[in-house]
Amino acid sequence: MKRKIAMMTGWLVLSLFFCLNVTAQEAIDYFAGAWRVEIIGTPQGDGKMILNLDRIEGKLQGGIIDSTTYKQVVPFTSVEEKENSVSAYFSAEGYDVYITLVKKDENNVTGNLLDMFDVTGERVKLPKPE
Repeated sequence: MKRKIAMMTGWLVLSLFFCLNVTAQEAIDYFAGAWRVEIIGTPQGDGKMILNLDRIEGKLQGGIIDSTTYKQVVPFTSVEEKENSVSAYFSAEGYDVYITLVKKDENNVTGNLLDMFDVTGERVKLPKPE
């Protein structure tokens, strides 16, 4: 009887360990993937773009993706991660620009561009390259 209790306790501890490990990994990679964002209220009107973030050697990297070819057209110069947000820096028309995304729910973000323009976004799946 003691042996069964010990085995069940061991199984329970292992199960909890794996569950907690999976949850921690998901939290770390929340921003990894593709995001279709809309920048609201720029002087040229509302803008849309796709941002792609990949975790490489423990750090997020990526860039802006062309919405027709799904190839990177503007790389991020740096990416800063915080607990519930990420800021990506890039160059556009000779200016250094940054966009900040803040976790809203599992598949949506809010944020801003240059702390001036509101941003909303949703997670998207990019087609697999052929």
